[in-house]
Parts: sequence; structure tokens; C-alpha cells
Amino acid sequence: MTSRRDFIKSGSLYVAATGAGTLFPIDLLASMRRPVSPNDRIQVGLIGCKGMGFSNLSSLLKLNEIEVVALCDVDKNVLSKRTADLEKANIKKPKWYADYRKLLEDKDIDVVIIGTPDHWHCLQLMDAVDAGKDAYCEKPIANSIHECEAMLQKVSSNDRMVQIGQWQRSQPHFVDAIDFVHSGKLGEIRLVKVWAYQGWMQPVPVVPDTGVPEGVDYDMWLGPAMKRPFNPNRFHFNFRWFWDYAGGLMTDWGVHLMDYALYGMKAGTPKSVMAIGGKFAYPNDASETPDTLQTVYEYDGYSILWEHATGIDGGNYGRDHGIAFIGNNGTLVLNRGGWEVIPENDRPNWNQDLGPKIPAIPLQQNEGNGLDLHTTNFIEAVKSRDSKILNAPIEVGYNTALVCHMGNVAYKTGNRIYWNRDKKMFSDANSNALIRPSYHNGWELPKI
Repeated sequence: MTSRRDFIKSGSLYVAATGAGTLFPIDLLASMRRPVSPNDRIQVGLIGCKGMGFSNLSSLLKLNEIEVVALCDVDKNVLSKRTADLEKANIKKPKWYADYRKLLEDKDIDVVIIGTPDHWHCLQLMDAVDAGKDAYCEKPIANSIHECEAMLQKVSSNDRMVQIGQWQRSQPHFVDAIDFVHSGKLGEIRLVKVWAYQGWMQPVPVVPDTGVPEGVDYDMWLGPAMKRPFNPNRFHFNFRWFWDYAGGLMTDWGVHLMDYALYGMKAGTPKSVMAIGGKFAYPNDASETPDTLQTVYEYDGYSILWEHATGIDGGNYGRDHGIAFIGNNGTLVLNRGGWEVIPENDRPNWNQDLGPKIPAIPLQQNEGNGLDLHTTNFIEAVKSRDSKILNAPIEVGYNTALVCHMGNVAYKTGNRIYWNRDKKMFSDANSNALIRPSYHNGWELPKI
């Protein structure tokens, strides 16, 4: 762990990253970037330009060797806006595409960023690998367990560099926290709490279907999802709260935070999963996914508890999100702001068999910008052709997405569900029916 942390901090962009946030003023790039030889340039195409896709591109552009040559989006309004943003940084207009397959045919492109809604990730990543492109793919890697399996097989049997956008894997204080967890000083860990309380999230108002906005290729936006009339609630950011395209907070924030619960516990798939929740905060709004959820994952000797709630900020330990490793000797609490250790109280009957008491460790604050460090790590792997140095390879994305999707399966069935690791199936037909998504509109589900 120490060597990995040293590698993260020694990245070529570490100094720049410590002073830059995810919401980076794009016009500052003009003063940061320096010319490089054409032979050293890495040419990038972005698929999905609205949200995290453009944040990922902006982060990559802090590296001088990165040149953006193509943008792909189903919304011409977004393409115009992002091109204008790039012009503020003195970056010439890239080529435009509405169909990602045409972008992948572009021989000028070395690397693609996939920043589309979740239901598109599987096809686009697999097609990118087949086209010989390295890829930075947003999380969660897919919108179903079957798609996760297909993506894992495709990438694992190929020599392309693929980094999943779980950027906390590159943030030094997260690495330090897990180093402490693995030291054993917390004693036996019985429970890991993971939570995302999102007070900023307001109801999604019910609005009528409308015509497709001018400049939008709605059929391409739907892709393999079920054909439905256009509704503004299902477009752009709010797609997250509809099952056709995503898995709600369980896969949105859950993939980031559950990743570190699994990493800290060196955990694979659980023995069983239970989930209880619903639309309790906003029962009559337009969203489909639960705004309140508690999910319990059973492992040998401990359990992991996921909680999420919208419209509430008062999460565990006074934090609106985090991971807490609760051991016999103390609790380590970790989130994007830092980590601390809260020791067990002094007791006259302290059982020395549980291990020595540990001192409190005050908040160890976040260092640097995890996204910048993550994209830098990706480009270092692209240049070295060494996938072993990737901080979030396909296996990391697969392991976490699989567990998060299990939570949604348990919620949808209302059952305690059991996973067979060898057969990669559940023990009941209702749960197994949710492993494979239905593809529509002529798109074909990749085979395993």
C-alpha cells in the first residue's frame, strides 16, 4: 500500500492536481498547456459530453500531450456548448459525431472517454476495445450483471488499457485509510457502514411528455433502452433515477463508496443480500429508483450495510457520505474530506484478548484532486502499455458494480437473495430474471 501511495503522489501531475478541483475553470487550460512534439501527442475522442465526460476530458487536458480531436454527443446543443468551452482554452474545434460508432472508426483517435448514461457503457466500451482504442469509462461499468460479465471478459482478453472512473482509487488519503484498516489495529471488524445522504436532491417534478428537442437524436440516446416518448425527466442528469438507464443512488454513489468497503475488507461477493426501502421522501415525484434504501450484505464474520437517503444531509458520524470500519478496538471513518480513527471507550473490564487499545487519530485531510491523479495514472498506463499500474482496472469496476447491482436485485424482488459464486447465478428464479437486461430497437445484448 505504501508503494502504491508513493506511486500516486509521484505522478507527473501531482503538484498541479493538488490545487485544482473537479469543477475546473476551462479557460485556465490556455495558461497551463505547453506545446509538445506531434510524435508525443495522445489524441482523444469524447463520447458523451454533458457531465462527467467533459470533466474527465478537462482533467486529461491538463496533460500537455493530450489533444482532443473529436466530440460525440446525441445533442448538438451540447456539442456547441462544449466546443465553445474548449475555444476558451485556445483549443481548436474538434470533429463532431452523433453516432459513437463513427467516432470509433476515426483512425486519428488513440483514446476514448465514455461519459454516457449507464445503459450505454457496455456496448460502447466493448466496441471501443474492438476498435483498438484505449478507454476511460465512467462508472458504474454497466446497468446489469450480465453486461458487467461481458465487459470483464472482453477487456480481460484484450491488450487495451481500460481505466474505470472510480477516481477515489487514486486519492492518497483513501489509500492511507485502507492501509490503516489492513494493519489490523482496529481489531476484528464486525460491521462496515457505507452511506450517501444527499440533502441537495429535491423531488423530480412530474412533467408531461414533449416533442424531441431540436438538435437531439433521441433514438440514438435511447439505444438499447425501451422505446418511450421523450420526457425531459429522463434526459441528461436525471436519467440516473430511472431503471431503463441506471440504478439510482445504489449504483451512482454506491459504486464509489462500496468500492472502498470491499477494498478495505478484501471482500468478494456476499453470501446473501437483503434490501428494504422505497420512495419515502418523495412518493409522488417522477423518479422510479428508491430515495431511501438500506441494504445488508452478509459475509463470513461481518456484514456491510449500505444506506442512502435523498433530501437529508444528517448521515452517520455527522457526515453526509462515508465509510465506517467498525472494529473491536475502534472505528475508522472515511469520506472524501479525510479519515479519522475513533477508539473504543475506556472500560474497566477491557478484554485484552481483543487487542491493545488504540489512540484517537484526528482527521487526516484530503490531499489533492483524485480525478486528476486518476486520469494521470491512466495516461501513464497508456504510454507504458502496462495495465498493472492502473488504479481502477476493469476488475475493480466489475467487482463493485456486481455487488451494487445485487443490492438493487434484492430491493426489486423483496427477498433475501443468495449468490452462487461458481455458477454466477442467484438461487431463485425471480432474481436470476434480473441478471440479463432486455435490449431493444435492434441493438443486441453482448453474449457471454
